[in-house]
Amino acid sequence: MYDYDLLVVGSANADLVIGVDRRPAAGETVLGGDLATHPGGKGANQAVAAARLGARTALLARVGDDAHGALLLDSQRAAGVDTAGVLVGGAPTGVALITVDPSGDNSIVVSPGANGRLAPADVRAAAGLVRAARVVSAQLEIPLETVVEVVRNLGSGSRFVLNPSPPRPLADEVLAACDPLIVNEHEAKVLLGEDDPGEDPAGWARLLLARGPKSVVVTLGAAGALVADGDGTESVPSVTVDAVDTTGAGDAFTAALAVRLGAGASLADAAAYAARVGAAAVTRRGAQDSYPTTAEVEAL
Repeated sequence: MYDYDLLVVGSANADLVIGVDRRPAAGETVLGGDLATHPGGKGANQAVAAARLGARTALLARVGDDAHGALLLDSQRAAGVDTAGVLVGGAPTGVALITVDPSGDNSIVVSPGANGRLAPADVRAAAGLVRAARVVSAQLEIPLETVVEVVRNLGSGSRFVLNPSPPRPLADEVLAACDPLIVNEHEAKVLLGEDDPGEDPAGWARLLLARGPKSVVVTLGAAGALVADGDGTESVPSVTVDAVDTTGAGDAFTAALAVRLGAGASLADAAAYAARVGAAAVTRRGAQDSYPTTAEVEAL
């Protein structure tokens, strides 16, 4: 038996969000709306999204001993996430500076802060927590060597899910552990590097599979998603909604996918459910504040 359906190892940031009529060009200043502060970070977002869906969820992360850190811990606990693995101190809490335009699209700059201090030694110290999870999810807003250590400490039978964001080259042992590797178009092309990916998402998925992952999911925004494994590729349709704010929608998708896979769903079925969760998330502002419960997803 596993103690947790999902352990998220990753970042926790305070999101500082400003609405703008349009995002500035290089060297340009634009006026925006009032500043809003929300709990965020790809790791913390995924943990809250999974807990809202009823999954037994834990978070392994690092925050500062400051007001932003307290905000993040309060948000996790309010959602029902086990925060025993959240370390405090070592640097100020990470911050994401986010502008959101009227269409809901966003631009983000991240100051990692304490996220950059989540070290391989922290993973080794929490090895019991890592091995107690049915599915372990990670991203790349923490040091890459820490993600490598997560892979090395996975429990027998545990499933590893990775969203390589922000993207960078990955070690073979990390790629081999991914089931699935979840990428958008930009992330896919960065990972493929010198390989010419063309413009066909199925082609990207096949090239990525050749790098070693057990499965790949390519998210395509309004066009849905594509899943690929040793049995072939399959398209997953999108859900049409009126988007208000896309911040954190990809994290909601990843969390929902991980939870469904842990419950035994096929990759395509899990991705279809995740698409509904991501669609529900973009209909409300903010990241964690926008994440739906299971009942809200079913009603979509």
